[in-house]
Amino acid sequence: MEVGDGMRMHYVDEGAKEGEVVVMLHGEPSWSYLYRKMIPVFVENGFRAIAPDLIGFGKSDKPTKQEDYTYQAHLDWLEPIFANLGLQKITLFLQDWGGLLGLRLLEKYDHIIDRIVIANTFLPAGYRKSNEAFTQWQQFSQMVPEFPVGKVINMGTISKLSEEVVAAYDAPFPDETYKAGARIFPSLVPFGEDNPECLKNRKVWAFLNKYEKPTLTLFSDSDPIMKGIEKFFMRQIPGTRNMPHQIIANTGHFVQEEKGELLAKQVVAFIQNH
Repeated sequence: MEVGDGMRMHYVDEGAKEGEVVVMLHGEPSWSYLYRKMIPVFVENGFRAIAPDLIGFGKSDKPTKQEDYTYQAHLDWLEPIFANLGLQKITLFLQDWGGLLGLRLLEKYDHIIDRIVIANTFLPAGYRKSNEAFTQWQQFSQMVPEFPVGKVINMGTISKLSEEVVAAYDAPFPDETYKAGARIFPSLVPFGEDNPECLKNRKVWAFLNKYEKPTLTLFSDSDPIMKGIEKFFMRQIPGTRNMPHQIIANTGHFVQEEKGELLAKQVVAFIQNH
């Protein structure tokens, strides 16, 4: 799919072409491969499953300059998934940067989105400082001589990944020239009350504070950066009331990698019951 600026975005599109649609957005430094355990469950239940590779990741185009990547650019590149595919009855599954992007697009595409699932992500509005774990991650991403994509995924899980899986996460990045998007992504997370992106996110929170559509949180118990943030979403979004929220045990940041089938089954039940 062409998404502007001459960029081409790859996306997985499997299952029924009518009925419920699950759009899964990945984050840093993964790609649609992260959803390989969830997609078959959705397809088996008669849903359409869509998982794009953000620009700079997976099989999508990868600009080689870090300055080519901005928060707004990622939003612009992602928007055609919602605007141009004729989708309806969407359930959004948001993790990591998937939340920072998907929640920003939620109001504009509210007419085609029926419910959201929030997993190990957040939406900074500038009122809180970065925690120590995230600050260290930002510094690491900029200073490490060779950015080890597969090892980063492995560090973000409790269980040890096989060499084959680590290699699959490395595969879209043959050398460092392909990793500009992955390197800069942590630094694009906005902090500070005057940060322009935080100001925009506050407008999103004003919308979320009135959001009544079904909203489910599926966070893990062992993510040093995101642990506990689900409580904030549950306090702030009316649509989270009386939903079957879960804390996934013995799981790190990349819950889709470690407990993908379990997550997908919970999302299926959520769609069927709400």
